[in-house]
Formats: sequence, C-alpha cells, structure tokens
Amino acid sequence: MIEKAKVKDVEAIVNLVNSFAAKGIMLGISKSYTYEHVREYIVVKHNNEVIGCGALKVHWEDIAEIRSLAVDSKHHGNGVGAKIVRYLLKEARELGIKKVFALTMQPNFFKKLGFKEISKDDLPYKIWKDCVNCPKFPGYCDEEAVIIELSNVKEE
Repeated sequence: MIEKAKVKDVEAIVNLVNSFAAKGIMLGISKSYTYEHVREYIVVKHNNEVIGCGALKVHWEDIAEIRSLAVDSKHHGNGVGAKIVRYLLKEARELGIKKVFALTMQPNFFKKLGFKEISKDDLPYKIWKDCVNCPKFPGYCDEEAVIIELSNVKEE
C-alpha cells in the first residue's frame, strides 16, 4: 500500500535510506532533512512496516526530481520500486510538471521505466543548489543523471 509519509514514518525512512548509504549504494539523509521535507515523501507499507520510500522534489515550474528511492532488500524484485516511481510520476503530472529526473547509482532500473541517461551538466540548477553540499562534490560524484519527459509516459 502506497501512502503519503507521515511524521511517524520519518525514522523508518531515514533508517531504510541510510542502510543503503552505508553500503555506498545511495546518498544518506538526516532526520532533520526528512522532517523538513516529509510532505515530499511517500512510503510503501507491508504489515504496517515501511518497506519502501521515495520523494518528489519540485525544482522549477517544469521539472522535479525523484529522491531517496529505497526498497527494503527483502522486497527487491517484487516491483515495489517501480510502483513508487510510477506513483511519483503520476504526482508530478498532477502538479503540471513536464520532466522528472533522478541522480542515481542504479541508472538501469530507471531506464527500464522509460528514463534516459543525460549529462549532469544538463542539470545546472540541481548541481549548484543541492550538490555543492554533498561530500562527493565536485570531484567524486558517482551518480548518473536520468530524465523522463512525462508527455512520453502513458497515464496509468
């Protein structure tokens, strides 16, 4: 079941994302950041436990970002991640967003969902707004940029 995250879900979101960050698979998040942005997050629950999460951050009038996409490894391969992405794309469409991008260490996952790889240089507002605060900036960013035009995606 996918639902908008609530304050009570923050601890589980942070723990889930940071479990992958500890393995170097994604960037970590803080509790403070997550509380401040909780309205951007959705969660997937199974037996009332958060097993997946993701966020949609609007950057400008025509573009948003999928962030902090994580699924508990016990539930990998069950389509949970794809459901989260589709839900966030639907949300973006409802907001009038035309393009959605992600910075990811798993570009093939996004490509299977219709995203295309692009140069991070095509996202200058993103790089200077968030990336300058990343410990991997500027020399060791190992994330790939992917983007999807919502006009090319069928509504579900």
